[in-house]
Amino acid sequence: MPKREEKRNLETIPVGSLGIIPLEGCKSLGEKVDYYLVKWRAERESEHKGSLAFTGYQRDSYLLDAEVPRFGSGEAKGVIKQSVRGDDLYLLVDVANYSLTYSLCGHENHMSPDDHYQDLKRIIAAIGGKARRITVIMPFLYESRLSKRTSRESLDCAIALQEMVKMGVDNIITFDAHDARVQNAIPLHGFETVQPAYQFIKGLVNNVKGLNIDSDHMMVISPDEGGTSRAIYIANVLGLDMGMFYKRRDYTRMVNGKNPVVAHEFLGSSIEGKDMIIIDDMISSGNTILEVAAALKARKAGRIFAFATFGLFTSGLERFDKAYEEGIIDRVLTTNLVYQTPELLEREWYIDCDLSKYIAYIIDTLNHDSSISDLLNPVERIQSIITRYNKGELE
Repeated sequence: MPKREEKRNLETIPVGSLGIIPLEGCKSLGEKVDYYLVKWRAERESEHKGSLAFTGYQRDSYLLDAEVPRFGSGEAKGVIKQSVRGDDLYLLVDVANYSLTYSLCGHENHMSPDDHYQDLKRIIAAIGGKARRITVIMPFLYESRLSKRTSRESLDCAIALQEMVKMGVDNIITFDAHDARVQNAIPLHGFETVQPAYQFIKGLVNNVKGLNIDSDHMMVISPDEGGTSRAIYIANVLGLDMGMFYKRRDYTRMVNGKNPVVAHEFLGSSIEGKDMIIIDDMISSGNTILEVAAALKARKAGRIFAFATFGLFTSGLERFDKAYEEGIIDRVLTTNLVYQTPELLEREWYIDCDLSKYIAYIIDTLNHDSSISDLLNPVERIQSIITRYNKGELE
C-alpha cells in the first residue's frame, strides 16, 4: 500500500522558501513537524528540483533561529537571527503551555495565554513585512471561549484575529475552534479550523482491542448541546447512533460568573451494554466529562472512551485516576497540540494522539499552494482504518 505522502501531487512551484518558527511553548511539536518535512522532501522526486524556484527545497532543517528574550522587568522583544526575506513562514504557538516561566523583578512568573500571544506578535513584528507569506498555526485558538457577546463584555478572540491580520498574517490555522463563526471577524483572510477526528479513531483502534464498531454495540455522545456537530460527524462516519446531554442550569443565581449546572439531562436511545465515545473540544477541569461518564454508567453503559482535542486538566489528574479505578472511564484520548505533563503521558488510562504528521502534511501542501481539502475531510482514511481493524490487520 503506497504511503500517502507519495501520492500527494506537489509538483507546483513553492510559494517561497519554507521556514518554520515554533515559539518556545511549541518547540517539541515544531521539531516533530520538521522531521517529517525533511524526510519527505529528501525522498520526493520532482523534475523541477534543479530549477531556481526550488532553491533551498531540500534542507537539513526548516526551523528558523528565533527567540523572545526577556529583561529583568518582564518586558521582552522578538528576535529573528537569520534572513526571512521572501520566505513562506509558518509560526507555531501553543498559548496553553503554562509550564514555561520567566523572571519578573526576581519572581518566577508562569506564562499565560496573554504572554504567549504577545510573544507571537513580537515575532511577527520582527519579521517586519519581509516574508512572502505568514501563516499562524495556533492549535488552541487564543481566547476562543469568548466567541460571542452575551452582555457588555470583551470579544478578545475576534480582536486578536483582526490584530494578526493587520500585522500581515495571511492565514490562520487552528484546531477544533470552540465556535468557528469567530472567523467572521476576518472574512477576507484565510481561516481553517481542523478536526482531528481521524487521529482519535486511529488512537482508539490502535490501543483498544475487542471493539465492535456498529450501531448495536457503540454510540457517540455529545456532553452538551454546543458540541453536537462533532458527535454527529463521528457518528455518521462510523455508522453509529448519537445521544446528547444538555445542562439544566439554575438561572436564579450566579457562581463564578456562571449559572450553576443542576443536572445533565440525557437525550437519546437506550445505551445499555454499548461502548460510549464522548467527544468534546476540550477537557478543562474535567467536571463535564466525568459527570457525563457517571450518568452513562448509571444507565448501564459499557466501556467509556473520552475524546477531546485539548487536554488541559486544570484541576489535576487525581479525579481521572479515581474515575478510572472506579470503572467510570476506560480511556481518555487528547492530542499533543497543547502542553502535556510527563505525569499525564504516564497514566494507564491516557492515549496520546500525535498531530505532528498531520500538521506537516498541511504545511507541505500549503507551501506548494495546493488544496488541503482532502486533508480537512478524513472520511476515507477513517473508513479505511476501521476496515483494517475489523479484518485484524492492525497490530
